Amino acid sequence: MAMYGAMRLIIALAILLAPPVAAGPSDHETQLTVLSGWTTASGSQMVGLQIDMADGWKTYWRAPGDAGIPPQVSWVGSQNIKGAAFHWPVPEVFYEGSARSIGYSGSVTIPIEIFPASDGAMRLSGTLDIGVCDEICVPVTLDFDQSLPASNTRDPAIVAALVDRPATASEAGISDVTCKVDPTPKGLRVTTQMVLPKSAAANAVIIETGDPAVWVSEPTTSRQGATLTASADLVHVNGSGFALDRSAVRITLLSERQAIDIIGCRAPS
Repeated sequence: MAMYGAMRLIIALAILLAPPVAAGPSDHETQLTVLSGWTTASGSQMVGLQIDMADGWKTYWRAPGDAGIPPQVSWVGSQNIKGAAFHWPVPEVFYEGSARSIGYSGSVTIPIEIFPASDGAMRLSGTLDIGVCDEICVPVTLDFDQSLPASNTRDPAIVAALVDRPATASEAGISDVTCKVDPTPKGLRVTTQMVLPKSAAANAVIIETGDPAVWVSEPTTSRQGATLTASADLVHVNGSGFALDRSAVRITLLSERQAIDIIGCRAPS
């Protein structure tokens, strides 16, 4: 666990401290396009960040694993924006030696629902910082500046990405998930358990705590019949003690480009 935690911190620091690379056709062929999308019935705007990479290159999901770093978005310069909700498409699992990472290869569109602060035009402006990897990993800073005109026309790329979403626990037939929490010398260990229906599979399990300052190890998993058990170690990045909010625990089950998104768990009886 210590080795993987150190690896993630080293990679994160390397990407954060390296000079920004403005992406374009000559820079690893990584390009960003803002799809202005459409106005929803509630008045928000469904937009998309379309990231196009060269063949063989990949970038990372919101929970990237030990060998990656999550994308970071700055909204500096945006106008009339109150908030944003990301809708992540189902990611892929990669292995770099013994370290697992989660992300996307080639091209990905990430839908984002943008909420206005008031009536009137909205504008998205800022930067997207990501790591892109092939045989090496490099930091890439992608600038964007896009007005969001009102529209009823649905962008097919955004629609396809929204369709390619994880199933909810309810949709997958998972109704009861427990989380047992035990102290460890460096933090906590969480052990989740759930009963999966016959149609559900889990080639990879990702556990998130809802706190970006808490490092989560790659879970060890086992399955006996329909019961899936996954255990992961949790360590605060500054080494301090912390409490686990079970309602914020997020468990993702990945299998064959399908996923189940489970939010919240209860203490075992």
